[in-house]
Amino acid sequence: MGRIKCIKTKKLISSLSIVLFFIMTLTFFTSCGNNSNKVGSGGQKITELTWYTIGLEPKDYKQVITEVNKYLEEKINVHLNMKFIDFGDYTQKMSVIINSGEDYDLAFTCSWAGDYLGNSRKGAFLELNDMLNSDSGNLLFTTIDKRFWDGASIDGKIYGVPNQKELGVAPMWVFTKEYVDKYNIPYESIHSLEDLEPWLKIIKENEPGVVPLYITKGFSYTVFFDQLVDPVGILSDDETLTIRNMFETAEMKKSLDTLRRYYQLGYINTDSATAQDDKSVKRLVTKGDGQPYAEKIWSKDLKYEVVASPIVDTLVTNASATGALIAISQNSKNKEKSFEFLTLLNTDKKLRNLLNYGIEGVHYEKVSENSIKLLNQDQRRYEIPYFGLGNMFITYTLDNEPDTKWEEFKEFNDKAKVSPALGFKFDASRVSSEIAAINNVLEEFKATLYSGSVDVDEYLTKLNNKLKEQGIDKVINEMQSQLDAWKSNN
Repeated sequence: MGRIKCIKTKKLISSLSIVLFFIMTLTFFTSCGNNSNKVGSGGQKITELTWYTIGLEPKDYKQVITEVNKYLEEKINVHLNMKFIDFGDYTQKMSVIINSGEDYDLAFTCSWAGDYLGNSRKGAFLELNDMLNSDSGNLLFTTIDKRFWDGASIDGKIYGVPNQKELGVAPMWVFTKEYVDKYNIPYESIHSLEDLEPWLKIIKENEPGVVPLYITKGFSYTVFFDQLVDPVGILSDDETLTIRNMFETAEMKKSLDTLRRYYQLGYINTDSATAQDDKSVKRLVTKGDGQPYAEKIWSKDLKYEVVASPIVDTLVTNASATGALIAISQNSKNKEKSFEFLTLLNTDKKLRNLLNYGIEGVHYEKVSENSIKLLNQDQRRYEIPYFGLGNMFITYTLDNEPDTKWEEFKEFNDKAKVSPALGFKFDASRVSSEIAAINNVLEEFKATLYSGSVDVDEYLTKLNNKLKEQGIDKVINEMQSQLDAWKSNN
């Protein structure tokens, strides 16, 4: 701390200055205090856990977290400090937090945000095997479906607690029911991108204020492919486990040509390359990744009714099996308490639902023991990504959902097809610089290509040439070598 230079105007410092200095000093040391100085209502030590999670902070967060902390204090002498990072910023901001060595306790992580595989391999997350194998860890381990633990396993080690939900990836077309009913659209028989065409034409010709196929910047069409590292992987039904660049496959070329044609016909919104999801935009259909009763959640969020049909069969991949986890930071000073909290989060119905839905009587009301009705939905005072907060199978169902919802989720998981590469974890350490360069190329080209707004032959050639320049063939060869070795041992 540098010296404070004062201009001497009087021989004595005024009494007021002394008081102000004392207050500032006291405030500084109070704000820099640690968990050991925090005591609960009964005089017991309280551990404060800092948890980074994905999404925007709900308007009523402070009100809800106050109730959460009352309950946590009673149960395990813990207070929770949740820090929210929006979806588009999560990976980059968490990378900065991790690389800075910040002392936090918990973090959302997965295959598509927060880089579960990469951060685990570089030691950012705590290995949980010993804790899970202990007597106290048995409850948590047995609560979560073993297939989620298998998905979380990296070279036999587990670095995050999976949020139990749907196990496979289920790409769906999401239709606005108003237009389905108006034009008698047989949505349940519509699956491929090409199946949409006659209905997109009808909407274009008859509904001038409606976008037939609504595409935003995050759109992709990889339903035929298991990406092990974007854009490298295998065709989803390829038992030979041949590694390919997805953008060099006939399947991708066909899909991009179709999107281009749709754009030229005016079936796709003109800002598709840059658009953020605007719920006010009227559309016939958009694409979503779903699960049983996903249309109920989408309808609630959009505030109008939608229906959905699967594009392809549900597929369990390495990415989907690690679609949502919570990890403990290797730098956490509260590792045991963090694990104790995660156990409670995944097994305690009251805590899980409080975080999920807010406060009974304020944000929802019960209609039965395990079913609720959300209140004041138009105000959206407490909206939070449910999948990021632990075991979904102990959350209440909504009043428009069947009581059997979670049993049907389990059946959905059991029926899903499995990628031939499930269980393989690529070690990218030898090609990390190439992958970083490839990601920069993808950032430049992907949204534009998927938007349908550019010539496919021209831009696809440019993309693949740049990918080769940045070493994609080296990544493919390294992955193929590792996959062949994995296959021979499985």
